[in-house]
Amino acid sequence: MKRRILLTGLLSTLLMACAAKISAPPPIPSTGTLRPISTPTLIPYTATPVELTLRVTNEIINCRYGPGIVYAFVNELKKDQSAHVIGRSQNSMWWYIRDPGNPGGVCWVSASVTEVQGDAEFLPVINPPLVAVTKISLRTEPDRIIVACDQFPQTVFFESKITANGPALVMWRLESSTGYISAENTLIFEESGVQLANGYYQVPVAGDYWIKIHILKPNDVIEQLNFPANCTP
Repeated sequence: MKRRILLTGLLSTLLMACAAKISAPPPIPSTGTLRPISTPTLIPYTATPVELTLRVTNEIINCRYGPGIVYAFVNELKKDQSAHVIGRSQNSMWWYIRDPGNPGGVCWVSASVTEVQGDAEFLPVINPPLVAVTKISLRTEPDRIIVACDQFPQTVFFESKITANGPALVMWRLESSTGYISAENTLIFEESGVQLANGYYQVPVAGDYWIKIHILKPNDVIEQLNFPANCTP
């Protein structure tokens, strides 16, 4: 019995000695601040612009400023002439092309008088261009005043021809060197073309004067005319 107790104690001692020799692994030394793993930068995919070839099927067709006959004429193309198509209207009834008669220029042709080689559905939709006033001419009646000095003030009539390259509401006013500014007026252009703006104002005394037609919308344009008003005692 004593021998069994002695063996049990000895075995316990040996097990405790082995356990003492087994220790936790040493800590890994720090090498600095932890940095997140970098991920590759994704380069966005850019689609190659679609450009198709067009052939004219009518004898002569018009290339216009915008997608419709209400826009100003830009150039003309003849039968079997080709051009590069770079866009289309929302309803695909007009093609936006590089103007073959004007390097670097663009214009619109009707799909009904042309043939496109390729799938036009892949062409980007191009919005109609912003219409602008492209030309103004101004004249007065009379174009100069010579009257007796006691005959002032004198009435001067003016007429202006305003050209727009498409359908637009054109707002204008008259301005003069006397400080006069008229009320704002509106011309309705249902299509490209020329319309008249006219009216009158008074000059108080002899002197050198100017008047301006000032286009406010759709773009800012001014045309000025100088004229003299002389008097004899």
